[in-house]
Parts: sequence; C-alpha cells; structure tokens
Amino acid sequence: MTDLTSRQIKALETKKNLLEKGLELFHEKGFDNVTVESIAKACNVSKGAFYVHYSSKYDIFLEKFKDIDNFYLSFVPSIPTELSASEKIIHFYKGQMTYLRDILGKDFIQTIYTSALALTIDDDHYLTNQNRQLYQIIHSFVVEGIERNEFRQDFSADYISMLVTRCMRGTIYDWIIFRDRLDPVVEIQSMTSAVLDGLKSTN
Repeated sequence: MTDLTSRQIKALETKKNLLEKGLELFHEKGFDNVTVESIAKACNVSKGAFYVHYSSKYDIFLEKFKDIDNFYLSFVPSIPTELSASEKIIHFYKGQMTYLRDILGKDFIQTIYTSALALTIDDDHYLTNQNRQLYQIIHSFVVEGIERNEFRQDFSADYISMLVTRCMRGTIYDWIIFRDRLDPVVEIQSMTSAVLDGLKSTN
C-alpha cells in the first residue's frame, strides 16, 4: 500500500478535526445556531477548506453515520449463523446498543438525535433512509425469518422491518429522555422480544 504524503495526512487530520468540532458545536449551541463559518473558525481553517471536505454542515452527520454503519456491518459476522432470525435481530440490537452506550456515549447520541429534529425529515434523512446498512441488515434478518416461516406470512418484510426498527429508535429516544434510569441494552432486548413474539408464525 502506498504511504500517504504529509499533505494527505494533513488533509485527513483537518477533516477529522472539522467532524469532531462540528459535532461539539452542535451539542453546545444546537444545529440551527452553528454555521459552516463557525466550524471552520473553531478549527482555524477557511470556509474554503471546510468545503474541500464537506458540502454542508449536514454532511458532518452523514460522515459520522457512515462510521457507525461500518461498525454495524463489521459486527454482523460475529452473530452465530445457527440462531433463529429473531435471535439474530436481538443479538444485533444488543451489540448496537452496547456500542452506542459504551463507545459513542449518551452525550454524543443525544447530540445527533436531538439535532436531527431540526432537519427536514424526508426519505433521504439519515435516521430514516432505508438504504443505510443498519436497515438493510435488519431487513435481511426479517426476510430470513419469513422464508423460514418464523414470522407471520400475512405481513411483508418491509412492514415487519418497520416495526422492528421502531423498537431501536424508540429505545434510543427513551434512553436520551430517561438517561440513567434506562439501560438501552436491557431495554432493546425486552422491547424487541415482545414485538417479535407478536410477529411469530402461527402455522
């Protein structure tokens, strides 16, 4: 592999700094109150330098979610293949919530989720975009469950996936609201299990 030049290393450091400082400012001031100029100024670079790496402050979130989704994708191979589809979903969710709780931390999650409410929620929004790795992983488990007759056959894979991913988003928001009174790893297991029990095939 070709070694990076000092200029390339500097560019990567600048991009990382813009990402971290942008998220920090969103947390302190709220998404609407932070400008590209203020992020660039906090990093001692020009607005032009910001636009070399990001097309807008919204892209700061997109970049971080790419990192998060890459973790989810790398976690999937650790899930035992002999588990049922329901067990795979719960295993995945427990790994996800452990990552959010212990690696990213509650303050960071609060920043990105509360700031998300300041943005227009459409099909391309990173919290609802069904093309994200997170949603694709859950959808694949649901399809597997339908094909194995684990889940009800009168519901589509898209509908079941929607119900199951609501468990995840609801757990994250409740974690933000109730803070230390709720453990997201414990909550996601109990909530998702209850929903999956209701989706079991009766045949």
